[in-house]
Amino acid sequence: MRICVLDGTEIGDRGQLHDRLASSLELPEWYGRNLDALFDCLTDMREDTEIRLLHKDALTDRLGGYAKALEKVLQEAAEANPKVELSDGL
Repeated sequence: MRICVLDGTEIGDRGQLHDRLASSLELPEWYGRNLDALFDCLTDMREDTEIRLLHKDALTDRLGGYAKALEKVLQEAAEANPKVELSDGL
């Protein structure tokens, strides 16, 4: 199982967020570093993948509405692809 930990206390901006996603999830070269591309990648995943979203308040403080949009994309991708699981914590 692939595990991606997104800790809001460690992510300062959108660039860091997409860097973490790309490396942790081993996203393809064509990954566009935006939420639409993230959704496409997650719904295409064939390997069991868990995304742990920690310290959501800190992430929202740093990224504002983008953090809420991220959470929505992660939830929708998890609903669309049974190989993707979203969890709040360890």
